[in-house]
Amino acid sequence: MTGRPTRTWKRVLAVAASIALGATIAAAQNSQGASHAVGDASSVPAPANSSVPAASTRPNVDYVIGPGDLLSIDVMNEPDVTGKVPVRPDGMITIPLIGDIKASGLTPDKLQANITSKLTEYVKDPSVTVVVEEMNSRQFNVLGKVLHPGSFPLNKPTRVLDALAQAGGFTEFAKVSKIYVLRRDATGTTTRLPFNYKRVTNGQDDQDDVLLQSGDTVIVP
Repeated sequence: MTGRPTRTWKRVLAVAASIALGATIAAAQNSQGASHAVGDASSVPAPANSSVPAASTRPNVDYVIGPGDLLSIDVMNEPDVTGKVPVRPDGMITIPLIGDIKASGLTPDKLQANITSKLTEYVKDPSVTVVVEEMNSRQFNVLGKVLHPGSFPLNKPTRVLDALAQAGGFTEFAKVSKIYVLRRDATGTTTRLPFNYKRVTNGQDDQDDVLLQSGDTVIVP
């Protein structure tokens, strides 16, 4: 009679020990998993709305402002001086408080510095940003037997083929093998650059599909 209770108690103790061991292992695994979670979290990149400022992109930072361009001038906490301003034919712009100031021939950063300097007489520590909204001073022309002759903004790298496409293509009887580009340099000398549409589109004379410069005129006879 005494043997059976002893064996029963032994089984109870064995089960209890097994449960305790399982709990210990589970706790260790949870602790290890938590440490891994912390490690993983440290390697996750900051979210998009992180307080770390993104790098500023200024695609027109080296652009030289000219007559006809539209500028966006922002002065922090000064709405009366903030706004969009066109560059007049004389190369000047008008800004409240400081009046007329030269913009043509300057980069946005240089104009920004000049405006900041003049505003210090009226505004304490002005924070000024100048961005070229429309690059209207840089243009090329396409004339002759095209569907839409005229002037086009040169606000991105543009080749002769690109210019012809913007002009809508050719009209009937266009002499596509006799196209040329008229280019005037700083001394006033005009150069004629030939362009044979058929040869270029057939993979020949690729060098004739030149990048256009401001003031270039593509002629389609």
